Amino acid sequence: MTANASPAGSARHMAAPRTADLRRITYISAAASIGGFLFGYDSAVINGAVTGIQHRFDVTSSQTGTIVASALLGSAFGAAVAGRLADRIGRLRVMHLAAVLFAISALGSSMPFSAWDLGAWRVIGGMAIGLASLIGPTYIAEVAPADHRGRLASFQQAAIVLGITASQLVNWGIAQGADGKSENPLGPLHAWQWMLMAAVVPALAYLFLTLRIPESPHFLVATGRLDQARAAVSDLQGTYAGTEDRIAEIQHALRTDHKPRVRDLLGGRFGLLPIVWVGIGLAVFQQLVGINVIFYYSSILWQSVGIDQSSSLLISLSTSTINIVGTVVAMLLIDRVGRKPLALTGSAGMAVSLAFASWAFSYKTGSGSSLSIPDTQGAVALIAAHAFVFFFAVSWGVVLWVMVGEMFPLKIRAAAMSVATAANWIANWAVTESFPRMSDWNLSSTYAVYAGFALLSFVFVAARVRETNGKKLEEMG
Repeated sequence: MTANASPAGSARHMAAPRTADLRRITYISAAASIGGFLFGYDSAVINGAVTGIQHRFDVTSSQTGTIVASALLGSAFGAAVAGRLADRIGRLRVMHLAAVLFAISALGSSMPFSAWDLGAWRVIGGMAIGLASLIGPTYIAEVAPADHRGRLASFQQAAIVLGITASQLVNWGIAQGADGKSENPLGPLHAWQWMLMAAVVPALAYLFLTLRIPESPHFLVATGRLDQARAAVSDLQGTYAGTEDRIAEIQHALRTDHKPRVRDLLGGRFGLLPIVWVGIGLAVFQQLVGINVIFYYSSILWQSVGIDQSSSLLISLSTSTINIVGTVVAMLLIDRVGRKPLALTGSAGMAVSLAFASWAFSYKTGSGSSLSIPDTQGAVALIAAHAFVFFFAVSWGVVLWVMVGEMFPLKIRAAAMSVATAANWIANWAVTESFPRMSDWNLSSTYAVYAGFALLSFVFVAARVRETNGKKLEEMG
């Protein structure tokens, strides 16, 4: 959420926080970003549990895709209602609701009666993901000082990749306790059930920590609770000095804030404004390269070429670690190198990596428990998978969300971001739903399709995307 500047100038901007106050704001931002950690954790935890679910319910590849992708339908719904819900009941209550939904989904999905009620529990978890995906960045943007906002806002993306890695580490650790297989019993439950249930722990931590941070002053001012808003501002600033100026600044921003609607996006040759189509294209290409196949299905992917389940879970953990490294590199480079050069580099690297993976998977032989891949091609496939994740993380994983927050004119920014985000969820669902059937058809050709989309993303960025680095948001148009 972007606030307009107050006419009173710099005198009304929040003073730079003292070290002690900055520690408090950092703690508050970190607590809010646990929603991002759960976003990553809950999205990727299914990876380790898929084999156990298939054994327990004897589901086909098509049904597996539906179960895994069901969370994304809930995510799209949660993201769609998060903004309006936050304006109605407050930022913190949306966080609390998300935490409760995460916990309910973890418990329900760990003890399902059938494959289909497992899918229903995952829809609930997806709703929590959708809420968390928007409320964390919104809250942090509203409480962070302007000169620290970018760094604190990056907590959300860092938390997401940490959550993905944590889920793979937990999955691997639980599987080790069950002789390396998620379908094996581990105490009163099977290993895959413990994997899904483990999300209760960060969900309760999210609830506990967000009960101890202040409500957004923007929401409190918007709902007329000025005394509570003053208390929240003083908590954030560490002093009452400047509180009234900050309240006045927020009031001015709310009075002059434009509430864009979807119809503001209409125009141009194909129904929507050209810049909106560019945003949708970026959002869709980010998913069509198949990145979430790695995070949702890598365990069964590696098993499909003859690697045992325990080793496949360890590979999933290593690719998640590479994801963290790439994200950190992207955060360090994005303001120095620029958004467009990073995106182009990532597209080229992903296209080459996916092409090598496609070549390697074409050597898969055998069937059932006798699947195998030659050592040379197996090594190439492993290197290619890790390179693919790195090139994605260092580019499109971060660049997309930075660019869609910068590229649209101010008067349509919020509505255009909503449309781009919805397109991203839909593309994510389509790839997640289709992968099991496509891989059964031909795994090598499936990766060739993803390589083709990576190549097309390079052409799209080169031809249609303008650099936004170093430009003021007011200059976008």
